[in-house]
Amino acid sequence: MKNEEEKYPLVSVITVNYNQSAVTCELLKSLQKVSYPRVEVIVVDNGSPSDTPDRIKELYPDTILIRSSENLGFAGGNNLGIMQAQGKYLFFLNNDTEVVPGVMEPMVELLEKDPGIGAVSPKIKYFDAPDLLQYAGFTRMNPWTVRNKAVGYKQPDAPAFDQVSVTNSIHGAAMMIPRHVVDQIGMMPEIYFLYYEEHDWAEMIKRAGYKIYYQPATFILHKESVSTGRNSPFITYYLTRNRLLFARRNFRGLPFIFSIFFQTFISIPKNVLLYLVNRRPEHLKAYLRGIGWHLMNKKNIAL
Repeated sequence: MKNEEEKYPLVSVITVNYNQSAVTCELLKSLQKVSYPRVEVIVVDNGSPSDTPDRIKELYPDTILIRSSENLGFAGGNNLGIMQAQGKYLFFLNNDTEVVPGVMEPMVELLEKDPGIGAVSPKIKYFDAPDLLQYAGFTRMNPWTVRNKAVGYKQPDAPAFDQVSVTNSIHGAAMMIPRHVVDQIGMMPEIYFLYYEEHDWAEMIKRAGYKIYYQPATFILHKESVSTGRNSPFITYYLTRNRLLFARRNFRGLPFIFSIFFQTFISIPKNVLLYLVNRRPEHLKAYLRGIGWHLMNKKNIAL
């Protein structure tokens, strides 16, 4: 008979806090109700300038609290957590999520059964509209637009989305990855700072010969955009910069040529015109800065 450590391998939950201790505490409260018996929880405070993360430790003393002296971005913050984690499985959660009690078991069981799986994400629903899906897998990254689509996005949850399946990418809001896979391929690519890093990581996982899975037997609830706001120049900059960065790092041959052609002659002129017509100068500046980053960093994209 298996002992508890073999039956329930340790899961390290890693989440990053940035000026959102109250929101992070709501996640930690939901994690206290999980049924999985062996969990360690790691919170990385990403150099919050106007927040007091001490309350996290005061309210949840069993939590491992790591303090960064600066904002290292989504990948950098999570990588600090990886360096502290002891678990066989690493479960990355956005701090603006809440979990259900049985969130761990279906993902751990899937990974335990198939060592060829390199990462798994659960079904993701909206916190304010729990009948609507945000994620039930991802489509392939389009080489022209450098965009993918979340399967089931903003659709009512239904039996059609209840099949365990291979998918093209993990979702950064909730993803479980075996520690040995991280040790093999490396930690989350920090060059992105924010957005697209999980998709790049998924490509690294697949190139190493592993599969990405969607596990609908469990779900999390996502309070989307609590940390970054909606439709801000900050988002415009990083999405623009990192969309091109993903193409440069992951496309080769004709897909890369298609991508550069589309971005240069269709996407960029169209978006510049839209920002001008709609009188959104701050977004236009952010968009052009995102493109300009690549002119200044022609070689700093090594895989």
